[in-house]
Formats: sequence, C-alpha cells, structure tokens
Amino acid sequence: MPDIQSVEESLLARVQATPETGRAIPDAATRETIGYAPEHAVADVAAAVARAKAAQPAWEELGHEARAQSLLEVADAVDAHAEALARLLSREQGKPLDGPNARFEVGACATWLRAAATITLETEILIEDGTDHAELTYRAIGVVAAIGPWNWPLMIAIWQIAPALRMGNTVVVKPSEYTPLSVLALVDVLNAVLPPDVLVPIVSSDREVGARLAAHGDIGKVMFTGSTVTGRRIVEASGANLARLTLELGGNDAGIVLPDADPETIAEGLFWGAFINTGQTCAALKRLYVHESIYDEVIDALAAVAERMPMGYGLDEGNVLGPLQNSKQFDIVKRLVDDAKDRGGRVVIGGEPVPELGPNFFAATIIADLGDGVALVDEEQFGPVLPVIKYANIEDAIASANGLDAGLGASVWSSDRAVARAVAARLRAGTVWINAHGAVHPNIPFGGVKNSGYGLEFGVEGLKAVAEPRVVAG
Repeated sequence: MPDIQSVEESLLARVQATPETGRAIPDAATRETIGYAPEHAVADVAAAVARAKAAQPAWEELGHEARAQSLLEVADAVDAHAEALARLLSREQGKPLDGPNARFEVGACATWLRAAATITLETEILIEDGTDHAELTYRAIGVVAAIGPWNWPLMIAIWQIAPALRMGNTVVVKPSEYTPLSVLALVDVLNAVLPPDVLVPIVSSDREVGARLAAHGDIGKVMFTGSTVTGRRIVEASGANLARLTLELGGNDAGIVLPDADPETIAEGLFWGAFINTGQTCAALKRLYVHESIYDEVIDALAAVAERMPMGYGLDEGNVLGPLQNSKQFDIVKRLVDDAKDRGGRVVIGGEPVPELGPNFFAATIIADLGDGVALVDEEQFGPVLPVIKYANIEDAIASANGLDAGLGASVWSSDRAVARAVAARLRAGTVWINAHGAVHPNIPFGGVKNSGYGLEFGVEGLKAVAEPRVVAG
C-alpha cells in the first residue's frame, strides 16, 4: 500500500503542468514551489463550457437516484484520498492539518457531498381543490459556473459543485489563482467517478477568464464566493446572458456579548469564531462588542485561549494556526493592526508578524479599547486579529453591529437563550448564531444580506437555487 506522501505526489503529478508551460505555485508558509498550475486563457473558456454543455443532457437524463448514487461514490473517493488532499491543501493554502483546518475541510467535502445526495426535494402541490391542480417542480438549469476563493478552496468548491450536480447540471469550476492545485486534485478524484465532462476545470491567474466565464451565453448559473469588489464584477459580466447568481461575498461579522454571559464558558467559542483558518473566513467573527461589566474578564479569558494555540508550519502535527495565505493579505492585516495601534488600541496579545516562522505569519492578535470608525473595526481584516469594543447600552451595540454595509453573519453570547434570541432578531445578517459563530450545517440554508451577497446555499433551498422552477397547472 503506497504511503500518503506518495499518493499526494501522484495526485499532484496528474494535475500539474510542467515548469515550462505552467505557473509556479508556492507553499504558503515557506514560499518554496509546490508545483506548476496549468494556465488557461480567455479563449479556452468557450471550449470548457462547450464540453460541459454537451455532457449535460445525458447527466440530467440519469435522474435523481442515479446522480445521488454517483455523489455518494464520489464522497467515498474523497474519503479514500483524504489525507493526501489535506496535505496538498495545507501546503498550498497554509492551514495546518490539525484543528478545524485541512483535515476538517476535506472531511467537510465528503459530508456535503453526502448531504446533497440524500436531501429530498419534493414536488410542491400548490392547489388541489377538486377543480384546479397546480404543482411546482424543479429541473436542471444547464451549465453552472463555480468560481471559488482561496481561503476554503476545497470545501467551498464542493458547496457549489455538489448541489449543482445533484440537480442535473454540469459544472465548469474555476479555482482561485492562489490555490489551484488542491482544487484540481479534488476535481481529479471526483472525475475518476463521474462521467466525462460533467465537471470541467479551467485554471487561470487572469481575472478576465472569470468574467468571460460569467458572461458566456451557455452559462445558466454563476456561483461565486469571494470579495464584494469581485462580486460586483461578476454581476456586471453576467448581465450579458442574465445568468442566475448566488453570491457569497465579504463579511465583517459582529458578535455581541451580553452582561450575563460567563467569560470562561464562552472564551473558546469566541476564539474559534474569530480565528478559525487563522481568521481567513468570510463568516468569521471580526469585531466583538462586550458589555462593560464583563469587558476585562472576557478579554482575559479570550487571551488565555489564544496564548495556548500553537502556530506554525501546517504539516507539523499539533499546530492549529498557520500563515496568511499570500503576501497581499499579510500586508492588509499588518496595515490594519499598525493603524489600530496608532489610534490608541491596546494590544492584549500578539500585534506583530512572526518572521521566524515564515514571511507571511502574523501572531494571533487581540486589540482592545477601540471604537467604531477605526479601520480595524470598519474594514474586513481577514486574518488572525480581533478588535474588542466596550459598550454600555445594548441599543448602541446593536446599532454598531448593524452599522456597516456587510451582513453575512453575526452572533449573540448570553446565558439566557431567550434574551439572546431577542437581540438576534434585531441584527441584520444572513445568519445569527447564539453562543457560537460561523458554524454551518449542510441542511441549514446559508447566505448573506446587504453587500455580503444574495442567494442561499445548503439544504433544500440550496438545491432550488441551482434549478429552474416549473409550474404545471391544469
């Protein structure tokens, strides 16, 4: 039986280009070259879409039961390659194998595949009164474009691919230019089970390729996860063909800690809500409002958790925090932290890069005594930094939480769930968690409001989002 490293090398060999024809992809932590990503040009988009379009009718004709069985077999294949996929993901993205990171992400891929295969989407009887009959059913759209990010490249790819395939669509998948190799490896594993051209990858560092894909006349649906700025470009590009859109865009999620919360009880949940994937998560906790009566206790308990979380190279067992994935994101985090310190923020822990670990490592950082209007509070940091803001009046905390143009997630922390739910009902976010942050479930719909995007993923609503509704009446 081959060892895991050999399986990883075999996967990489099957999907990468040569040094002469490909683009070098660095290890996120060491910046040494992992492999070479193939490069497709705008001219290659039409060929990729044509392949997927040609394969779609036969895939849809198989029916729900056969497609669901294929997804279950694909999930088994992901499980069989899980450790090799996790190792490649860890190197390319930077997240450690341990903790809620690389192994967790690959496991989530299998979980969401199985969920998409087993969720039932029933025909809805709208009217049945003896005279009139009307029913609502859903069928495939055609070809779906799945355009993914670099922070959770495998899991979010599956969030897009699995429901689209289950509903009878074929998919053209474009990974981020920062993390193409791990996504190509995942697609290779899936395509060993799926019929030819049901899932077609296209890889490029050229942003025009994504725009051309969204604008292609044979693309019926675009699923995009990424920044709000890029999301707007996707909207503009899709106007040419009126493609349906699901957009999961940037977040600047607020958490509100009520005065009855127990600081020691909530500290670890707060930490992982903010620092999962080293803070590089759209729906991470990015600004924390704490009542003045327990402000110091919450900060101390949170800092104690942060201090014991090891950071380092992802393949070294035991680490749970890694580097920023790329130098551009590192520069954003450093700029925001430096500005917060200049504006009077108190560094409780961290506050500086950790160059001895590698060029893009930044220490887990908690900065207290800030307020609205500071860039670290108002802008999405997307890194291992959490600003903590003191409040006295819950009305002020709610107003601050709702005051930005982002609305992906939010959370309320309290010992009284009824009180927490009353506050949650007043927060403008796609999901509001109670005593948790960022926890997603394959059967619970997820999506943003305001500038955090629109459309729902997961569960029955997620299947409907990648299908055409059809009413039959009479």
